[in-house]
Amino acid sequence: MKGKDGQSSKSLGLTPGICRRDFLNGTLLAAGGALLCPFSPAEILAQRPAWGGYTGEGDYRDSNGNPEDVMLAGHSVRDGSFDKLPADTIDTGERFDCVVVGGGISGLAAALYFQDQAIGSGRTCLVIENHPIFGGEAKRNEFIVDGQRLMAPQGSNLWVAPLGDGMIAQFYDRIGFDWKSVRYQTWAGPDPEVPLSKCSYTKWLTTPATFGFYFGAKFGQQPGIWIRDFWNRLDAAPLPEAIRADLRKWRSNPRHETSIGYAGDEESRRLDSMTAEDRLVEDYGISREMIRMFVANRYAQALGLGPDAVSAYCDYANIMRVEEGEWQSFPGGVAGIGRHLVKTLIPRAISGPPTLEGVCRGRVNWDALDHPHNLVRIRLNSTAVRVEHNTEPSRSDFVWVAYTQGGKTYRLKAQTVIMAGGIWITSHVVRDLPSTHREACTQFHRSACLVANVAVRNWRFLYKLGVSGGQWFEGLGSWTEVRKIATFGSEVKTIGPDSPTVLSLYAPYFYPGLSTRDQGVKGRMEMLSTPFADYEHMIRQEFTAMFARSGFDTKRDIAGIILNRWGHAFLNPAPGFFFGTAGKPSPRAVLRNAPFGRIAFANTELFGRMDHTFAVAEGHRAAYQVWPLVS
Repeated sequence: MKGKDGQSSKSLGLTPGICRRDFLNGTLLAAGGALLCPFSPAEILAQRPAWGGYTGEGDYRDSNGNPEDVMLAGHSVRDGSFDKLPADTIDTGERFDCVVVGGGISGLAAALYFQDQAIGSGRTCLVIENHPIFGGEAKRNEFIVDGQRLMAPQGSNLWVAPLGDGMIAQFYDRIGFDWKSVRYQTWAGPDPEVPLSKCSYTKWLTTPATFGFYFGAKFGQQPGIWIRDFWNRLDAAPLPEAIRADLRKWRSNPRHETSIGYAGDEESRRLDSMTAEDRLVEDYGISREMIRMFVANRYAQALGLGPDAVSAYCDYANIMRVEEGEWQSFPGGVAGIGRHLVKTLIPRAISGPPTLEGVCRGRVNWDALDHPHNLVRIRLNSTAVRVEHNTEPSRSDFVWVAYTQGGKTYRLKAQTVIMAGGIWITSHVVRDLPSTHREACTQFHRSACLVANVAVRNWRFLYKLGVSGGQWFEGLGSWTEVRKIATFGSEVKTIGPDSPTVLSLYAPYFYPGLSTRDQGVKGRMEMLSTPFADYEHMIRQEFTAMFARSGFDTKRDIAGIILNRWGHAFLNPAPGFFFGTAGKPSPRAVLRNAPFGRIAFANTELFGRMDHTFAVAEGHRAAYQVWPLVS
């Protein structure tokens, strides 16, 4: 069997008929899933092989990205299966003071802040989560490679230390997240040390000399070439002089100067009326060709799409950010924040002490999550399908919440509800939304992203190239790098070229020139319709092309691959998203400014940027909005 590029599957280490035992032995670890797209899932699923195989080790082994059953459940809601509740719907007889729909960071934070207001009152809160584990996009993958447990992020990953004693610093204290004591692996030797990142993202404009840029067939290089210390060796890159000149202009001022005084002033509204690409051209006088060749991917890694499709104000949306400093990530990414939240809400939910190491390495006690004695309960594998007031919202006494679990439909009562999931599904679940809210929901565009975690038995092939990470411009993903691991997540306190590690590849789907909405739709279709075997072949073929000359052998060196498919990974704020157009309020303002009846909305997309700190802030806002409605 040969892949699309003519290379044989056998030569790349691909073996047909992989069985469960093979997965358990670590020869081919895989996972997959995807979220909603506007096409029939049945048609897509019928035209391609199953997404995955073995999904890794530990608590997250059954939840990689958006599993197939989650996607199908979401489609059933969107396609009208619950426009009327089934006749056999089971009334649980439960009544909660607050029901949070969505167990990601924003939903868990909303539950925390609701309970903080309810201390001593006996008020109850239920979190309904459609995945097999809490966390939303803040989940992790686990491998065991040559006896060593390795963790890697499935999605949300970046962490930066907070400034001062602001809200986020107080939040970390509240959940027992002792960030000041975090330490990272040290160099193992005896080889000369190279600088390693503390996260899976790189600051592209300030990369160390050991971060390489790979130019392959797209640039007329066969075989491809690696260029280290790129910004000081730009003339060596196989690029037209005009592109090199544009790159120098762009790098000369890596952060736009702006006259914004406050969010919503005249300048910020002007920026929100144009695309980020238009602003780059205006600021630097650089070509759209260079932007789409080099800059677009950097935007897509943070915003899902390139600057041609997003508001120019995106560059300043986090202007009031309360964090600063070195980019970091923890063993399983921001999954650690979610775990600390759950440990705080339900101490028995994760075994071991409430320390960094205990929360990271302890195992989830599934029976404790939805125990009836808890004031806060977390109900997993439960998809909310109908949320509606019992009567006219302004006069309602409670909200009906219906959900599916294990093939059955249930409903319960809630005094208040916080919708903490993505707006794309919230608009289908909340049945009595007014037209103003429904129109606002149509302006929340989301795009897909595939996160592939590739476990390797060592990274000496990179060390021989003189690189600790690299960027490329064709194929799957665009960069990866070796990262030091925070020591609380690993028994091994040192790292060197012979250490096993996980190389994370983030692959957003963007198509410059198409509309914001159409790029998201096309990306979801591409991700849904591509079988795991094709993705695995791409990864092995790319690694072979880039690293074989320095000793990499795909059959020997790759210990496992896990795919995490996120159909709605990123919010893509189009022009007008932040401050509205034609005199109309912004879509986020419609949902944020006040509850709708007894229902409030909380998700990081309501801020306008995907980040766990903004998710916490949105959860905080929503919890304080609904609390006065609790009688």
